[in-house]
Amino acid sequence: MSAANDFKSGGSHNSTQPLHSHDQSDSEDMHRYVTDEMPRTGKMSVAGPSNDGGPILTVQPLRKSDMQPSYAQDFGSGSVTHGFYGNMLSSLGSCIGMLGQFPCCPLPNPYKEVHQGSVGLISRFGQFYKSVDPGLVEVNICSESISIVDVKIQLTTVPRQTVQTKDNVSVEIDSVISWHVVSPYRAAFGINNLAGALVERAQTTLRQVVGGRVLQSVISDREGLAQEVAEIIETTAEKWGVSIESILLKDINFSAELQQSLSSAATQKRIGESKVIAARAEVDAAKLMRQAADILASPAAMQIRQLEALQSMSRSAGSKVIFVPMNLEAMGAAGLDSQVAKQIASSSAGGSEHIMAPGNSAGQAAVITSMSNI
Repeated sequence: MSAANDFKSGGSHNSTQPLHSHDQSDSEDMHRYVTDEMPRTGKMSVAGPSNDGGPILTVQPLRKSDMQPSYAQDFGSGSVTHGFYGNMLSSLGSCIGMLGQFPCCPLPNPYKEVHQGSVGLISRFGQFYKSVDPGLVEVNICSESISIVDVKIQLTTVPRQTVQTKDNVSVEIDSVISWHVVSPYRAAFGINNLAGALVERAQTTLRQVVGGRVLQSVISDREGLAQEVAEIIETTAEKWGVSIESILLKDINFSAELQQSLSSAATQKRIGESKVIAARAEVDAAKLMRQAADILASPAAMQIRQLEALQSMSRSAGSKVIFVPMNLEAMGAAGLDSQVAKQIASSSAGGSEHIMAPGNSAGQAAVITSMSNI
């Protein structure tokens, strides 16, 4: 038997073959990890590598607050008596129940099982006197009866119904109610057909709430609509021993004509929004172009553009005669004509260049004449 099999068998001290030193140290580390980590973290941990080399499995233990709350109550059976007749039936039921405990006896078994998620309500001679939690309960065969009430969260489908909105549009709505019992006594003895009553109440409330809204509000605010319906039903359901968890609107259906109309309206709305966006973009572009024109029309910008044009023209080979009719005084640089000439001379590829700058001939256009072989 291998060390792994010894460990799987529970690490018994009665194993016929001892563990190897390495495997024994691993098992001791595992035991130390489980016993040391559980009090600190409050988690049930299974240490040791998995078959696929995955992480260690960590399981959150069940807390008492997460379990089913206790509904057990005993109002006493002393007041539920009917004289000699009642005592006789109780005694007869006890005798029959005592014999019915045996498996082979054809008499009814007095012990009834209440499953988890349910509550047992015991009545004596038709009068309720005790509620019990899940487990095995003894019931007198002749004088007592037990009713089982489910306290788990339940989902009840509300049938599809046609509802008219405030703007006279007919829609079909499918919904679901999520609810659970909080008072088993009220749910069992306070109302007949609890689920059917909840469905009828939900249909009536949904018809009322949708009738006070326009179609657009019904479509866009489903959560708010469902919350409003749940709040209205909650008041009535509380009297029945029920708490409403939520109401969900599964689907909202329209007629074919209404669907086509809504689709056309949505299309036209998108087209209008696109036109508005395009118009705003054109306005913004016009503003930017206007600002650019104002900037380019300034004297400083015009002079910079003239200098850039002269520099680009001077890069070509051959002789050139360049007239620079610029207002040097406005530029604030007395020696700018010589600087321009030096820049053009340094960037020229070959040949000779002559720059003539008439004194104060502002407002004239620059004339550039390229000449070769002069």
